[in-house]
Amino acid sequence: MENVRSIALDALMEAEGSNGGYGNLITSVLNKYDYLDRRDKAFIKLLFEGTIERRITLDFILDRKSSVKTPKMKPVIRNILRMGVYQILFTDAPGYAVVKESVNLAGKRGFKGLGGFVNGVLRGILRDVEASENKDNKRYEIFLPESGQYSHETYLGIKYSLPGDIVNIFTGEYGKRAEKILEAMSGIRGVSLRFRSGLTDEEREAAANAIKETGVTLKQDPQVPFVYQAYHTGDIRSLPGYDDGLFNVQDVSSVKAILAAGIKEGDKVLDCCAAPGGKTILASELAKSSGHVTSCDVSETKTGIIGENIERLKCDNVEVLVRDASVHHPESDGVYDVVILDVPCSGLGVIGKKRDIKYNLSKEGLESLTVLQRKIIDACVPYVKKGGILLYSTCTIRKAENEEQVLYITDNYDYETVDTPVQLLPDEAEQDGFFYCVLRRKP
Repeated sequence: MENVRSIALDALMEAEGSNGGYGNLITSVLNKYDYLDRRDKAFIKLLFEGTIERRITLDFILDRKSSVKTPKMKPVIRNILRMGVYQILFTDAPGYAVVKESVNLAGKRGFKGLGGFVNGVLRGILRDVEASENKDNKRYEIFLPESGQYSHETYLGIKYSLPGDIVNIFTGEYGKRAEKILEAMSGIRGVSLRFRSGLTDEEREAAANAIKETGVTLKQDPQVPFVYQAYHTGDIRSLPGYDDGLFNVQDVSSVKAILAAGIKEGDKVLDCCAAPGGKTILASELAKSSGHVTSCDVSETKTGIIGENIERLKCDNVEVLVRDASVHHPESDGVYDVVILDVPCSGLGVIGKKRDIKYNLSKEGLESLTVLQRKIIDACVPYVKKGGILLYSTCTIRKAENEEQVLYITDNYDYETVDTPVQLLPDEAEQDGFFYCVLRRKP
């Protein structure tokens, strides 16, 4: 049988040489080893995602405990140590087993001579943990810098494994609350499963129970009963009910936004930036067979993903088009009852899930995003019928991408807000950081 830690190491090595797309990478790895037990695949996913999620924290700890700093380590040894420290500090894996497996991995990768180094570093960290009174899931805190040793922003960056520029955005937007938000975002989170809204309570409960029987833990959302947080899933596609279209992966924050738009039976809906299709699918269910949803995105790759999902969820009232949302299409002016404008954004509300975001974000990239958002707004706001609804949303927490863009719409077009804009934050509930505002086109 394949060694699961070795598979996770291969994925980490590939990730280190890439510019992001970690979600696609681990999905590809899990597909390759589809024959493995679900728990083994879940462990591979945990090691890969957790080690990447906590990379900055792990490197800080290694730099304090190792005679060789992480940038000077051989890449394979660096990743073996990162993975080992992650297991010791953030999982329930027995420490002695982690050390042994890490040393064995170094030998199998041609670095038997560095086995002693790996052993010494990890045993030193393990001894500190065992000597500490802090043996819960925050064991890493014993290695954090002392108060006042660094600036508050630098400290938060080390603790929550974030680059300084991103920490500054959070503290600038939310002040003292920033740490609570970062804590809620950190670590491995569940996968949000949205069951088809048309299922009865009994049908949904039966589908949920079938998933639980595979060893997956499900937690029903207290506000949206057809959404569950799922833990220890492995490959989502192998879960009971997936092929039958009983559920889709969609965060509850996104579900709340679509529900707020008030889509009714018979409505004509346009989803302008739709991939992977979660909002389209829920809109399709709400509009029912007498309604219609046009689902668009910029490339055939993205629309292909939408198409796969709507076919699996059996959405017969959806049309999928390759269309650049930043280009105006006059033939669509005044056609739609509801236009969903979930624009490309910095993704700062989902950095706990999309781990490449925090390692690739730049000031220039943020500025170009707000420009693109304005282009999409200018192109798409005419598509709403008079009296119709525009849903503007992002998965970020920056006012420049959220409230300021809503103000741009109301200042420059014949729109008014239906309700106060909503900024959902992960310290309020088990949800992504997500923004939405429902606007009405004036009659």
